[in-house]
Amino acid sequence: MAPHKKINVTFLPDTRRVSVPHGVSLLEAVHRAGIVLPTRCGGKAGCLMCKVSVDPGESAALRPPSEAERRKLGSLLDQGVRLACQAAVWEDVSVHIPEDPLKAAVRRRLEAARRGEAEDLW
Repeated sequence: MAPHKKINVTFLPDTRRVSVPHGVSLLEAVHRAGIVLPTRCGGKAGCLMCKVSVDPGESAALRPPSEAERRKLGSLLDQGVRLACQAAVWEDVSVHIPEDPLKAAVRRRLEAARRGEAEDLW
């Protein structure tokens, strides 16, 4: 594949798309898409905060896991979990970004309110 070819990365569940050069890390693609994905280690596979997941059928669209990523994630790799700071895009791919905990809590409360369970939440 030519290095100048743009790779399309789709971030789920919000279906945000960005085109990036071949070999760019998922973390860089996340930033280019305007998505906030926490990290503390500066992309060194140290903090494990940038975990994302890829469907098993699309795992070949990313560079194979480095030894550092293998040590940190272990069996999670078999479930499609990758570190955005370590995984580089090689082909078009869809990536699942974990929901922000605060957004998840608000979403759960709104869903409960719609079901008429609001009085139990506050």
